[in-house]
Amino acid sequence: MRIAVLLGGSSPERLVSIASGRGVIKALRELGHDVTAVDPALGTTQISESELLSQAVGTTPPTQEFLDKLSPRNYIAAIDSAIFDNVDLAFIILHGKWGEDGIIQSLLELRCIRYTGSGVMASAIAMDKVMSKKLFKHHGTPTADWFDYRVNSSHRSPAVRQEIAKIGYPNVVKPNDQGSSVAITIVGNDSELDAALDEAEKFSGIVLVEKFIKGAELTVGILGDEPLPVIEIRPHDGFYDYHHKYTKGMTDYLVPAPIEDSLATKLQEISLNTFSSLGCRGFGRVDFRVGPDGIPYCLEVNTIPGMTETSLVPKAAAAAGISFTEVVGRIVELGLQGK
Repeated sequence: MRIAVLLGGSSPERLVSIASGRGVIKALRELGHDVTAVDPALGTTQISESELLSQAVGTTPPTQEFLDKLSPRNYIAAIDSAIFDNVDLAFIILHGKWGEDGIIQSLLELRCIRYTGSGVMASAIAMDKVMSKKLFKHHGTPTADWFDYRVNSSHRSPAVRQEIAKIGYPNVVKPNDQGSSVAITIVGNDSELDAALDEAEKFSGIVLVEKFIKGAELTVGILGDEPLPVIEIRPHDGFYDYHHKYTKGMTDYLVPAPIEDSLATKLQEISLNTFSSLGCRGFGRVDFRVGPDGIPYCLEVNTIPGMTETSLVPKAAAAAGISFTEVVGRIVELGLQGK
């Protein structure tokens, strides 16, 4: 089968996507597929696969100055090019904006090309943290209290500050539509607030201020209609930001998580229900914090989680006896079936 692996892109998660793509491409070739690596941010002028895959994840995201050179308009040219003329399936491993938010999915549907993962609407909803939280509440999934505002409203206005005061401290400030903990800050007091809001505003037109839930950070991978074993994430210090995610030795991952079986089962049930309620399909990951009250508060749903051989979904699958190559093969099957 001819498969195009879409990786790279123009979001701050570009290098994470390339790392995921390396593992996926290797697994697909082990399964006997004809694989082409495509970076849609490069349009019709693609570079060699070896040059593309040699780009390594650093401890900080690429600079905005670098990303500004990669026009999202190139995505249209890439998908409309001869590269995709005989493609049987697009394996999407683009993380963040333009890849995980329904945009690339829309372009592929216009060309009638089947693809892996969630569809247009589910991708867009899951990427939008505020909309996701509204649906969590609608479906009865516990989530932390929050306030959001558009950046054309000054965060220093009395009305915005009043709403943030209702959330209280500590709180978490984050851009509405970014992943990999880009520009996320845990704010402890008023003196730290402005800098956190300014940083989040660089990455999104909507900023979310969320009550910080003190407790264990847990995540559940989804493969098809099956939840995988629960993982507990323990950063060595601070919180699980971009630096802790992509710097070796900065975080411990406990799988299966050292929690009561009843809680693990509850997390898996909530994850599958939440994943389905957003209309997601294929594979993904649902993130939680379990507070002192024992309640699992859903943080977000990731429709295209990391897929390096040491990423969270592959780690959970390995604990369930499913190899990385088998995970990739299953994602391909689900994509072909539109599930």
